[in-house]
Amino acid sequence: MRARRALCRAMPAVVLLVGLTAGCAGNHGAAAKPSSSAAPSAEPSGLADAQKAVSAAESALARADQDAAQDDSDR
Repeated sequence: MRARRALCRAMPAVVLLVGLTAGCAGNHGAAAKPSSSAAPSAEPSGLADAQKAVSAAESALARADQDAAQDDSDR
């Protein structure tokens, strides 16, 4: 029970860390100059990955909340 509460309290920090890591992972060194023939992409390359990671973390948090609520109702 205490472990689940600790997990629920730590989850926002984990979500933030995953989002920042995924969002900044591709930024090593100087920015590359785009070629004139390359069409600009609709989204930055890491944005879709970061959004997927945040969505997965939010789903995990929701499942943990449901599990904790179910454990509390068993008492």
